[in-house]
Amino acid sequence: MRVRFYECYYYRYQTLPFAQVNSSQDTWHSSRHCSTWSAVHGSNDSRTVSRRFQGDICIVAASVKVAPKVEVLKGETAKLPCTYTDPSSITLVEWYIEDQGSRKRVAFRSQGGKAESDEGTPLTGRVTIGDDFTLTISSTQPTDELAFYCQVTAGLAGIADATTLLKVFFAPEKPELTRPSSQAISVGETTSSEIGTCVTMNGHPQPRIIWFKDDQPLPEFKDRKEKTFMIPSVVKEASGLYTIKSTLYMQPTKADKDSVFQCTVEYSMPGDMIKEKKSDTITINLNYPSEKATFSLLNADQVKEGDTVKMKCETDGNPQPEIDFTKDGKDITGQGGLLTLKSVKRTDAGEYKCTATDFDNLDADLGGKITLIVHYIDPVNVIPAEPQVAMLGDKVEWQCKTKASAPHTVQWKKGSDVLSQDGTLSIQDVSYDKAGEYMCVGAVPSVPGLTAQSSVNLTVKGKPIIETPAAGEVGKEGDMVSLKCSAYGYPAPQFTWKPSGKESVSVEGNKVVSTVTLQATAEIMKDGVTCEVTNEHGSDSKSFPVSLKRADKQQGGSSGVVIAVVVCVLLLLLMVALIYFLNKKNKLPCSKKGKKEVASGEVNNGIVVEMKTDKANEEAGLLNKRPTTEQGALTLYHFVKALPGTVHLHGPTSHEPIGAAVLTPAPPLRRFSIRKLKKVSHQCVARRYRSVL
Repeated sequence: MRVRFYECYYYRYQTLPFAQVNSSQDTWHSSRHCSTWSAVHGSNDSRTVSRRFQGDICIVAASVKVAPKVEVLKGETAKLPCTYTDPSSITLVEWYIEDQGSRKRVAFRSQGGKAESDEGTPLTGRVTIGDDFTLTISSTQPTDELAFYCQVTAGLAGIADATTLLKVFFAPEKPELTRPSSQAISVGETTSSEIGTCVTMNGHPQPRIIWFKDDQPLPEFKDRKEKTFMIPSVVKEASGLYTIKSTLYMQPTKADKDSVFQCTVEYSMPGDMIKEKKSDTITINLNYPSEKATFSLLNADQVKEGDTVKMKCETDGNPQPEIDFTKDGKDITGQGGLLTLKSVKRTDAGEYKCTATDFDNLDADLGGKITLIVHYIDPVNVIPAEPQVAMLGDKVEWQCKTKASAPHTVQWKKGSDVLSQDGTLSIQDVSYDKAGEYMCVGAVPSVPGLTAQSSVNLTVKGKPIIETPAAGEVGKEGDMVSLKCSAYGYPAPQFTWKPSGKESVSVEGNKVVSTVTLQATAEIMKDGVTCEVTNEHGSDSKSFPVSLKRADKQQGGSSGVVIAVVVCVLLLLLMVALIYFLNKKNKLPCSKKGKKEVASGEVNNGIVVEMKTDKANEEAGLLNKRPTTEQGALTLYHFVKALPGTVHLHGPTSHEPIGAAVLTPAPPLRRFSIRKLKKVSHQCVARRYRSVL
């Protein structure tokens, strides 16, 4: 803080030669004691000294205090506080900026007066002074980063001020790293080559660019005599923001061929924070001489006949030099260091060489060699090779042989079944199921996919044999039925159906199938249908029965109806038994009133299941009124048996049949019980019956 003293009095002494002014009583000096105050109490406060004296001491009575530094982000609002202490009245507070070496007022406010801003300043229209004399700057810009002075005029106490610095921050953009458009860099050059240029824009305060190679920072050298140096440039835009550019130069070595370069911009933010942003990475196109060569086989598995073989010859230099190929001393053609052999044969096996010539290093011995092995297996030889025909019960035998470049196996197979692994296939007692194709497979286990195979066919001759017949089924007599007769035999047998019908013949594997369709007459239902097969070696016949389909579903439906009826009957019986039990225990409300005997006598094949009254009786029951005898006349329903296995429910003739049950009328009063019931009045029975339902 800048400290200024305007008035200081020294009592009765005239020894200090500073701005002396005669007075009738005192002498006015710019006293050394006032400077001593600043040295003792610090320079953050500006003090105004009054005219009161005590001996040789200056009495300080007023001060101005501001924040040493205010930090703000670009575009935000900055607040610069200013406080003071003075027993006398403050007449004016003014804010100044340091502009090109001189002070310029930007705003002011008197005690209790209106705040005003000055015209023609960089802050015009963006600055105000609050009631507490705080200076507020809106939409701060990098150009606002200045020294601000708060000056207080305290009447007779004089004038004092204090200084605060405004710091404006803005994060720069992500740095952009580009490579030069020139050709590749050559190792061994005596001058440094441009590696890349890093640019970051719109930062404040001025950011810093740091170069990295393989995630390690490079020393910052600007001397062009160094092998590695940087050339920076700084541009301050009209907005006050900075654009920083740095170009990296170096003399790379062969070790830098795979190096990754990157630049980072480092910048400041409020609160003494240091942040950074990283660019994308680049690599350099570096030319360097070859020192050694490698020649390799690209095939992952062992090579076999029919494969495509690729061999690669390359050096450790860049760019790749010219490469030549030879096989057993004879030149062969490759392309770009790659030698390709399509559909190789065993004759392609041998020694292959590659030779490279690098004119930047003619002394280097650049080359390599490969001994190519091509595995093979000869075609499988089967003896006898012709298709074989054998009679039922005969014996047949085959031999299978082959040769290969490595240990191999020989297997006989029929389908997926392995029958032999020693090259010999022997079949004893030939039967029809032994007929078909047999395969001899040779393989080299150490070379995946290297196989050879050959097949033979066995035909079995003999009289025909019919497979076990499958019965035919029809829904009813007179329907059409299809029957299938399958027979083995060679030559192919002839089919005869008795009785005959519409016939079709097909071959399925080593058997012949005849299908006949005919009407299921009563005779066929009784005796079945006969299939006869014959060939030159004999004959066979089988009878195919034809029967009615079982009506499982229909029987199941009838059974369901019967079960439902039985369950309903049981529930009704349970209800009647409950009524009887309650009446016997005298627990029915009407059991002690107006009892009437129920007509006695057995009920043939029936049990009372329902009792109805007319509408008047129902209303009387609902109102707990005793209905008249005529109104309470009961109509009883009972079960009777009609046909065996069928139960019919009978009731009034006005009722319609329900399912398999038929309703028929019953006498007005009948006895209902499983056992003999006590005499119960028909009113009680009707009332209890309705309550149960």
